[in-house]
Amino acid sequence: MDAETSEQMMEATYRALCEHGYADLTMQRIADESSVSKATFHYHFDTKEELLNAFLDHLLAQFEGRLACEASDPRERLDTLLEAIFSRAEDSSPIALIELKAQSPYHDTYRERFVEMDDRLREVIASAVRDGIESGQFDDADPEKVARFIVTAINGAHVREVALGEAPSETRRLVEEHLEHELGRTPEVAA
Repeated sequence: MDAETSEQMMEATYRALCEHGYADLTMQRIADESSVSKATFHYHFDTKEELLNAFLDHLLAQFEGRLACEASDPRERLDTLLEAIFSRAEDSSPIALIELKAQSPYHDTYRERFVEMDDRLREVIASAVRDGIESGQFDDADPEKVARFIVTAINGAHVREVALGEAPSETRRLVEEHLEHELGRTPEVAA
């Protein structure tokens, strides 16, 4: 399948998940969100589950792209990560992610992908914290504990945004305070 068709299908899947939720998601509803026909969806994906697995692969690829930071400075790497996580586009929402996370107890493939995302995010954070401690930029702390706390806060921010309408900036402020307390790190970017 060409990249343009694939991107249209993934965007349609995202919109349909946000609009209808997992329970009411059908291939027809996904196709209705796209200029791609239902027959084309079925040509590439035999089932909705296959499509959602491809959608999770798509989310993982986007996630990796957002985490990418070539900076060697640990402070800059953390700032880039927090900016990527907490500063999404206006038309972006974690609803689709929450819908699929809610299904992960029943779908091993979903759970595996979310474990992969969690592991990768904790790895990026712990690496930046470890490098900051080694370079003397940060106070001594347990990098894995700091990373676990931040990832837990990020997941909580998604739920609070979707369920309570709370802006992610509130959680970012709390994360910044935690980093200042644990690492003696003050943010360079205003939260």
